[in-house]
Amino acid sequence: MTTLTLPDARALAAAAMTACGHSTADAETIADHLLDCELRGLSFGGLARALSITERIRSTEVPQQPIRVVAETPVSATVDGGDQVGYLVGMRVLQLAMAKARAQGIAVVGARNTWYTGMFSYYLEKAAEAGLAGMIAGSAPALVAPHGGTEARFGTNPIAFGFPATPHPVIWDIGTSAVMYGEVTLKARLGEKLAPGQAYDAAGVPTLDPAAALEGAFGVWGAHKGSGLALVVQLLGMMTGAAADPPGVSDCGFFAVLFDPRALTDPDDYRQRVTAFAESVRATRPVEGGSPVRVPFDGSVTRRDEALRRGTIDVPEAVVDALHQEAGGA
Repeated sequence: MTTLTLPDARALAAAAMTACGHSTADAETIADHLLDCELRGLSFGGLARALSITERIRSTEVPQQPIRVVAETPVSATVDGGDQVGYLVGMRVLQLAMAKARAQGIAVVGARNTWYTGMFSYYLEKAAEAGLAGMIAGSAPALVAPHGGTEARFGTNPIAFGFPATPHPVIWDIGTSAVMYGEVTLKARLGEKLAPGQAYDAAGVPTLDPAAALEGAFGVWGAHKGSGLALVVQLLGMMTGAAADPPGVSDCGFFAVLFDPRALTDPDDYRQRVTAFAESVRATRPVEGGSPVRVPFDGSVTRRDEALRRGTIDVPEAVVDALHQEAGGA
């Protein structure tokens, strides 16, 4: 592992994004998202993802197009991502949805023709800090087998919900696959194995080889219940106009709904009641010998605070070296 200071990590990610054609502002937007993943201990979605972005851009012959709104009402919008990376498209969706939710009390904004949209909690934290609650769901190319099957039909299909609270939001953000795409690609990059029961090869045989898993299928999370949720997320993503099974890394659906609590109740009182309820959950008596009960997002905040105090992150040496190459030695 290589230890990087936080400014150096951010600068390296931004330099790699600039080198593959992004503007300085867009590179900084992507780098901020990737660094937040690292701070929260989700290294597969951090600096390693910058390598996947550069590889995807290099492998695509058709030029990217501007992000544009193709349909709009006072409470909704549909965005064509122009085949640009989802970190940028997701922020455009968030900005549109926040403005409409403030004005109308609710907003439904979807995007298609994009890829790698990152952590949905990243967007929902910003919305919750502005006093909004919401949900984001995202479809993707087929990588995950439904419960009882061994062929890919779903994307890894994350879904997240966020609610304003103090001192930090309550956010539940999960993928509906047994292992996330970023984890598999990072393990393939580092020559590591998957855990048993996470994936199948192209013939439907259980495998620990991440390269074989990428040619076969990942397992689904949560057995038949998780499989049903994965199906629902795929259908929500398709509502944006995204394909059911797009080729390669392309045309992910990004479906966001934001609510302004003031449309239904006093927003300050709601925040206080969410905060109090979250505290009551944390105060639950734990099982004998168990750790204190946590509320979703507590762990992320704790890890991020620790990393910020430390001022450094540890990144696989192979990832750092490859990023320096991508950034032209920066």
